[in-house]
Amino acid sequence: MDRNRCTIRKQLINNVRGVVRPGELTAILGGSGAGKSSLMTALAFHTGSGVVVHGDVRVNGVQTTSSYMRRHSGFMHQEDMFIETMTVNEHIWFMARMKLDRRIRTSDVRLKIDRLLKDVGLIDRCNTRIGGGDDGKVLSGGEKKRLAFATELLTDPEILFLDEPTTGQDAHSAGVLVSHMTSFASRGRTILCTIHQPSSTIFDSFHRIILLASGRVAFAGTSAQAIQFFSSQGYECPYNYNPADFLVATIAIAPNDASGSGRVAQRICDAFLTSEACNEIDIMLQQELKRKEPSCWLRLYWLLHRGVLQVLRDPSVQMIRILQKMSVATAAGLCFLGAVDFDQLRIQATEGAIYLLVCENTFFPMYATLALIPQELPLLLREYRAGMYSVHLYYTARMISLIPGLLVEPVLFTVIMYWLAGLRPTMDALGLTILVIIFTMNVSTACGCFFSAIFENVPLAMAYLVPFDNILMITMGPFIKLSSLPIYVQWIRYCSWLLHSTEALTIIQWRGVHNISCETTESELPCFTEGTEVLNRYDFDESNFWPDIVLMVIIYVVFHLLAYVSLWKRCRSN
Repeated sequence: MDRNRCTIRKQLINNVRGVVRPGELTAILGGSGAGKSSLMTALAFHTGSGVVVHGDVRVNGVQTTSSYMRRHSGFMHQEDMFIETMTVNEHIWFMARMKLDRRIRTSDVRLKIDRLLKDVGLIDRCNTRIGGGDDGKVLSGGEKKRLAFATELLTDPEILFLDEPTTGQDAHSAGVLVSHMTSFASRGRTILCTIHQPSSTIFDSFHRIILLASGRVAFAGTSAQAIQFFSSQGYECPYNYNPADFLVATIAIAPNDASGSGRVAQRICDAFLTSEACNEIDIMLQQELKRKEPSCWLRLYWLLHRGVLQVLRDPSVQMIRILQKMSVATAAGLCFLGAVDFDQLRIQATEGAIYLLVCENTFFPMYATLALIPQELPLLLREYRAGMYSVHLYYTARMISLIPGLLVEPVLFTVIMYWLAGLRPTMDALGLTILVIIFTMNVSTACGCFFSAIFENVPLAMAYLVPFDNILMITMGPFIKLSSLPIYVQWIRYCSWLLHSTEALTIIQWRGVHNISCETTESELPCFTEGTEVLNRYDFDESNFWPDIVLMVIIYVVFHLLAYVSLWKRCRSN
């Protein structure tokens, strides 16, 4: 055996059999590490890539598949994940457009949403933001749980899985949610949930329970049958004692007495295999019904709608960036006020202004994008596994939602700084400069997206991006003559959009200039009278303007393709 490739596997679930019937609320109970969540995620086909599942999950006696479960079941996770800047109504509308049959009329969708919000007690909170506000006008923890529950009810699923739905809630909020679960089950639907230490009131609400111990079934049936079965094994539930606490404590594996408590749990599990309740186990679930899923374009529209709302409502993403751009452009422009002119001593000032135009629209947007994927990956993985949309739809919509900011920011920055610095005063020069800066910022953002998608967190991405940026900056033109670059790094000039941007902007400022004054007579100082001489100083070529634009477009596409492939591989492997 190759020691470097040795894999340790642990069995989480062992020979589990059970029945969950329509019209009933069934709960999986057990101590920590008993396998509750592992069992439910296996039944819902929500296991990760490293989990191996052997056995069948059957619906009405027919073996089912992950695609069937994706279409006909809902899964409410233990952790609440929302786009916090969205309101309740906006979130539920987005989810409706992602999940519902596209042939359903808008008026019918509205009626369905209103009914759901009314059923879960959120109709008066429909215009409230989910979270993240500074004024406290956001949903409480219990309200978020009810919103997550309502989200899963949108498709009226035949089977609903809920992982620890009452965790983090007070007794009242937990009781309200369980009552909603019971009401939904009474419509002929199947509900299976995991739950930790339910109160006696909540425990009495369950139609059936499944008790797990070390990955095995200790009992499956009604709560009354469970108490009777444990009594027959010599474990009598005390009077006025919470039955749930008693049952779970009896089969729990104590860390300080693993062998003793383990033998008790094993004996109960073995006894259940020969009990009457075990003989009654049979699979009876709903038949598969076909529906027409939302179209690709409809999913893209609603993903884009959510992305735009997220950008507009997150000040750190948009408004602060715009204000910062205007402030920096004003400060930089004032520094160059009166310093840029077509004389010999002010050529450097023009190149300095160009350098600031390029760098300010390269590094800040690049680093600001690094947190994009790490922040949204948990929600993306959850919705991707649920089959709501594909990775390419998510990535396309998310990038399109950033475009307004990637147009407004460079335009504002360029116009302010260009005017204050006094660069070439013609409309065509200003228009071409804006075009180049727009491409510069968009390519930089694409680069940030790539590093954001390929690395797990921002510090790791920064560790690789900083040296990469230093190489690009050194080879952008002003610091070293391109013809003097060593042969083994000359290829970088074709990949550096900073170089293409700097060359294009320099061409705009000096192309067709013939009247550069030269007042000094010192022989050791250079004297450039033509714009072409300034371009030659940096090894720039006037004919390279449009090739520079084309190369920036190619780099933009390549970065986004690499980012998408990296994100797709991460979603497939998780």
